[in-house]
Amino acid sequence: MTTADAKRVDTILKGREGASGELIEALQDIQDAFKYLPEEALRSVSEKMAVPLIEVFRVANYYKAFTLQPRGRHLLTVCMGTACHVRGAPRFLDEVLGQLDIKPGETTEDGDFTVETVNCLGACALGPVVVLDGKYHDHMTAGKLRALIQGTLSKKAKKTGDR
Repeated sequence: MTTADAKRVDTILKGREGASGELIEALQDIQDAFKYLPEEALRSVSEKMAVPLIEVFRVANYYKAFTLQPRGRHLLTVCMGTACHVRGAPRFLDEVLGQLDIKPGETTEDGDFTVETVNCLGACALGPVVVLDGKYHDHMTAGKLRALIQGTLSKKAKKTGDR
């Protein structure tokens, strides 16, 4: 972790010294800052908040919202719950994974996309459902998902080309 990153962690933990009851909130703030939980940051949390390191790692591993691996610039979450499953989610998930050349939980080599699966997003009537960067997309099909990914990539290309 760079000196600047260590300072960001220190800023997040300021005022939380010894406040073990704020562990989850601190981890959320760190993940918001880095898009994942770096090991060095978890060690700082343990030290400054007086929480055993094993407990910090246990919490970071228990909750699906936390990740110990860097995520891509875009997070694509695919619902694999019963309603989405029977409406074709496995088929379009396989297609998108092939298109991006990754497996669930992985990030593309260029760092653009991370694809994750969840057991339910709570929108069963709208299934199959995917979430891209926090925005829900309902009644998904392989074609719609391809277009969604391509649209995201072309926005990136336009931003890069504008500079």
